[in-house]
Amino acid sequence: MALSSAALLGMVESAIEALLTGGASSYSIGARTVTKLDLSQLMEERRILQQAVERESSGGIFRKAAIRRPSP
Repeated sequence: MALSSAALLGMVESAIEALLTGGASSYSIGARTVTKLDLSQLMEERRILQQAVERESSGGIFRKAAIRRPSP
C-alpha cells in the first residue's frame, strides 16, 4: 500500500529536523562512506510534497474560480 503525500511529507520533515538537530547525514567506516540523507534533496522533496498535499486538500489540480462582473 502506497503512503499518502501527507504521510511522506511528515517523514521528510522528520528527516530534515533530524539533520538540523545534529543527526548524521553521512559516516565513514574504514574506506567506506555512506550518505544517508542529503538536505538539498530533502528540501526539494518537501517542496514537491507540500504542493501535492495542497492539491489533494483543495480537490485536485482544478480550483473553482470566482468570476465577477465589473460594477456598472
